[in-house]
Amino acid sequence: MEDFSESVPCSSLAVDSVLRMSSAGVIWGSCFGPFDAKRLGLTGSARASFIARTVGQCGFSCGLFAAIFSFSHCGLERYRRKKDWVNTLTAGAVAGAAFGAGTRNWKQVACFTGLFLSFFQLAKDSRSV
Repeated sequence: MEDFSESVPCSSLAVDSVLRMSSAGVIWGSCFGPFDAKRLGLTGSARASFIARTVGQCGFSCGLFAAIFSFSHCGLERYRRKKDWVNTLTAGAVAGAAFGAGTRNWKQVACFTGLFLSFFQLAKDSRSV
């Protein structure tokens, strides 16, 4: 698989990641919504409304996370003029902090998000023979 990140503008990569993650969120919401509606005992129009709201919330949340991460990552690459794991760690921490701001443990969310995305970047960058 070719890596087009050198020739494609950063804004295009960000838009692509937002669309992909929003789609993943919609799929996750459409899988999780009916399960949660059944657990809550909802039926009829209340169930349909709950599922639609869950699908929308999951799609929006995943898209928002991807937007924050992608634009932070692009901005850091442009500012530092380097493409390394530090950009991924910092952008992951920023996205995790922004996403986890409504929780009590936003620092923990930021740290784990940054570490997870850094490990993902390291695995992506490593070449298998």
